[in-house]
Amino acid sequence: MVDLTEPSLDACVAAIRDAGAGGAVVAYSMGGRIALHAAVRHPGAFRALVLVGATPGIEDPALRRSRRAADEDLAHWMAGERIDAIVDFWESQPVFASQDAELRSTQRPGRLGHDPGRLAAILRATGQGTLPPLWDRLHEIAVPVLAVAGEDDAKYAEVAERMAASLPRGRAALIHDAGHAPQLEQPELFGDLLLEFLDEHLG
Repeated sequence: MVDLTEPSLDACVAAIRDAGAGGAVVAYSMGGRIALHAAVRHPGAFRALVLVGATPGIEDPALRRSRRAADEDLAHWMAGERIDAIVDFWESQPVFASQDAELRSTQRPGRLGHDPGRLAAILRATGQGTLPPLWDRLHEIAVPVLAVAGEDDAKYAEVAERMAASLPRGRAALIHDAGHAPQLEQPELFGDLLLEFLDEHLG
């Protein structure tokens, strides 16, 4: 597990690069976006990459500007808010609707352990509106990449399949009866898939 504590893209990329050096990186959501930047910046640093609920970015400049403005508003609110209010807001997002009350309860203590100011800074540095999209650079990533999404997460399922088609050694896998966080919602299915992929490519 990598703790992205430094609020800059360079620091986050370096942390993931160092953690996965010579092996595999398994990254979810924002971490997946940063892992893609690490793979492009540092070819050969990893032997394999697993992306879960991740995207190479927003291609349309107008949509990216709109997202950046929305993220800045959110970051401003987060920086001055209590962590419990931030977690309440986060858990209410439609993308997490597939997570039942028991799963949210299990995850909540970890979410409450974050610092609001640091969360705001990381969002400003690595949000989808801030990072340049990497769709046109996916062909540079030569290592095997497994793009995973929940079958019920239509947006990211489509992204996973498109990424797999754009990567030289890409493969998409959709996990049945799961939404945006299949590693949490279907841990056994995800675990089997992950072990199979890592065994194939790392031995």
